[in-house]
Amino acid sequence: MRKLFLALLLAFAAAGLRAEIYECVDQNGNKRFTNIKSEARGCKPMNIAPAPSIPSPKPEARRAPAPANFPSVDAQTQKQRDADRRRILEQELANEQKLLDEARKELAEQESIRLGSERNYQRVLDRLEPYKKKVKLHEDNVANLQKELANSR
Repeated sequence: MRKLFLALLLAFAAAGLRAEIYECVDQNGNKRFTNIKSEARGCKPMNIAPAPSIPSPKPEARRAPAPANFPSVDAQTQKQRDADRRRILEQELANEQKLLDEARKELAEQESIRLGSERNYQRVLDRLEPYKKKVKLHEDNVANLQKELANSR
């Protein structure tokens, strides 16, 4: 409530803030503009209208009609393209799942090596990091392919 009151107070105060602008012309005909009254002796005040505060209209989201010569495909061709796309995505998903299984297997092998040979834990982490990154990459790829398949027709 306090913040709302402060915001309204500032809004009303800002509406009243407006500086008088004076146009001064010296003996040589040079123009100078100022908003300081003490420097504005013998100058003309300028009447400047406040800037309009009406928001611009939002553009409508209309689709423009396609030109008459715009290439299009029939429904059967589009269905065939969609089916081909889905088949390709499924093949990529199967391949990516196979790569993920291999990466997980390599990581498991490296983790089993760590238990017996190295004592420096940071070296172990440094050695395992590329294997973990590879697993993460393939997990992300599988998730993205599954999402793409779910969105396909």
